Amino acid sequence: MKTLICTTPGQFEYADREKPQLTKDHSILKIKRIGICGTDLHAFEGTQPFFAYPRVLGHELAAEFVEGDNAAGFTAGEPVTFIPYFHCGDCIACRSGKPNCCTDIKVCGVHVDGGMAEYLSVPSHSLIHGDGLSFDELALVEPLAIGAHGVRRADVKPGEFVLVIGAGPIGLGIMEFARIAGARVIAMDINDRRLDFCREKLGVEFTINGMNDDVHAKLQEFTNGDYPTVVIDATGNQKAINSAFLYMAHGARYVLVGLQKGELIVSHPEFHKRESTLMSSRNATREDFEHVIRSMKSGKVNPATYITHRVQFDEVKDEFASWLNPANGVIKAVVEL
Repeated sequence: MKTLICTTPGQFEYADREKPQLTKDHSILKIKRIGICGTDLHAFEGTQPFFAYPRVLGHELAAEFVEGDNAAGFTAGEPVTFIPYFHCGDCIACRSGKPNCCTDIKVCGVHVDGGMAEYLSVPSHSLIHGDGLSFDELALVEPLAIGAHGVRRADVKPGEFVLVIGAGPIGLGIMEFARIAGARVIAMDINDRRLDFCREKLGVEFTINGMNDDVHAKLQEFTNGDYPTVVIDATGNQKAINSAFLYMAHGARYVLVGLQKGELIVSHPEFHKRESTLMSSRNATREDFEHVIRSMKSGKVNPATYITHRVQFDEVKDEFASWLNPANGVIKAVVEL
């Protein structure tokens, strides 16, 4: 089968690999769509933590079910997606209902080879029924689940001001699910085209250009001087993450969805006097995936909004680097097989 391998940072190569064989408690999927996410882009750049080369990328996947062991209820040819965070089931996190941060987690396309191939073997317990969604929609369930999980971690309440920093695909998903939770969303980015997208496509009420605007003045204006009670970072940018500690209301929660390699730097007195809560948000759970699918089916989320670029599998090697350029206006690129 044809496979695309990221051999080193900045380099892809197509290769012919053996089609995976059916093994115990696993299922074989025929890949139909691959969503390109920040993890893939950072891996290509060489800036992704927890990563080793060579690696087959791809974990935002829609597929046809081919065959499976211990996959009751799934039928050949059925559209599916899956939860790409393969967990051990035995560690303290798994026993506590947090398989998304398993101590021995293997994320598909990061720790183990992913779905930039014609076929993929996955644990049968990770499968999710397509439930009538299209392949395009199913390829967007995972990134939206990341956003839904971050919002659930923040325990967003109706009427709260939620500042989402970073208007990439994950940030946009956070905005969507904060809105669904009843929040008043403030989007912050340094790209005006993305901020326009937030207003025009997602109906975001407030936007801030973090480079050109007076952030504190805008936050005070939007929140009547209170500042946001929830701040969620989706940038993975060290400067943005550290700066945002000062954007919180007293008593606020700060959730880190974005990931960077450096250190958190915060004024302890500023953090302490607010009695702030700092949380990380890693991956997502089946509950989040199911929430996303329900939201799509009920029309609360329109996945087609996100897809701005579409290529065939044979074109990925030549097109991938262009998706790193903000001038190209990429929100979500989708690969078709």
